[in-house]
Amino acid sequence: MAGLVGVTAAPFTYVSHVLGLAAAVLVLVWCVHFRGGLAFVAVNKNLIFNLHPVFMLIGFIIIGGEAIMSYKGLPGSKEVKKLIHLILHAIAIVLAVVGIWAAFKYHNDSGIANLYSLHSWVGLGTISLYAIQWIFGFITFFFPGAAPSLRRNALPWHVLFGLFVYILAIATAELGFLEKLTFLQNGGLAKYGTEAFLVNFTALVVIFFGAFVVVSAVAPASTEEPQGYVPIAES
Repeated sequence: MAGLVGVTAAPFTYVSHVLGLAAAVLVLVWCVHFRGGLAFVAVNKNLIFNLHPVFMLIGFIIIGGEAIMSYKGLPGSKEVKKLIHLILHAIAIVLAVVGIWAAFKYHNDSGIANLYSLHSWVGLGTISLYAIQWIFGFITFFFPGAAPSLRRNALPWHVLFGLFVYILAIATAELGFLEKLTFLQNGGLAKYGTEAFLVNFTALVVIFFGAFVVVSAVAPASTEEPQGYVPIAES
């Protein structure tokens, strides 16, 4: 990739860690300080909904991003990094399921229809593709494991599809921020108030986090060419 000559993944990975931490803090400040807190069971059903952005952002987006970066951002053998990659993605899926459950429970307890918005449609599609990607990766690269030639041929597509699904996850998060903020503003929240700015700023941080995750995934781990790979000659 000519545009990344002389660029390594490490600095992008470091920035991603900082942005991920910032996004986690911001969403917790929003849901705890401005929205009243978090609860699995509550008379105030909004506290149940607050679990949705927290689990989806911290679990699905941030931990999912860390899983993508784990191959280049962590020391150790390839097998160890593969295991960490697999476990982090599994954690992301579990937390995302909890986040989706919270949204359905809030809607059902509040008498609100489910699955009527683009955010919900794209979100369910994304988590489904994410789970399929995880299962494919587990069977092909971990256990029982495909033949070496099949693994080599499947790896570029696994990486490409994984990044596509992750970009979909970022887009879904942005739709969610927009949808929730629009509802709040229609309910009387000040359009130029502190909470509105916090939500928009959190959404921007998530965009930058996703961008740095993707760049760190496609950038080489070092300036030296890895063994077994030859750059495509420029015509």
